[in-house]
Amino acid sequence: MRLVLLGPPGAGKGTQAAILSKELGVPHISTGDLFRANIGNDTELGREAKSYMDVGELVPTDVTARMVEDRLGEDDAKDGFLLDGFPRTVEQAEILTRLLDSKGVKLDGVLNFKVSEDTVVERMLARGREDDTEATIKNRLKVYREETAPLIDHYEGSLITIEAEGTVEEISERALDELRRRA
Repeated sequence: MRLVLLGPPGAGKGTQAAILSKELGVPHISTGDLFRANIGNDTELGREAKSYMDVGELVPTDVTARMVEDRLGEDDAKDGFLLDGFPRTVEQAEILTRLLDSKGVKLDGVLNFKVSEDTVVERMLARGREDDTEATIKNRLKVYREETAPLIDHYEGSLITIEAEGTVEEISERALDELRRRA
């Protein structure tokens, strides 16, 4: 299966991706992991990304897209993947479509983990991270609404909305049930 995971920060995408990756036998590919791997391995793309991150800027779409392209070319991703954190914008979604088209494959679906903002704030505050204040969480949600939420309309035809409230097990079971139903 080739899936994109959507949902606001704190929706549990990373947790669900780990479970779904194991259940479906495909790699979980997160942009955060890609950045860390490329920077840690001192690749050309890693050095390029780091030059932006070191001055507090976002890594440009073309750098992120090239990292994703490289990663999707690896053997373990040939039969499927779970993309987490890319695409974040409609522009990135269009780049992903072109990339997959060039490989002769399509997405099987887009899992949208739907969760209330109150639940997100509660979950993120419970993590106890220093940078997770109510103000920063609300700002991250605002950025999500402005930049990433338009992907819900963009992917309307292949969107699979999963209610992401409840236990981790309940949420993953909902996601797996939907994927099985559509397979």
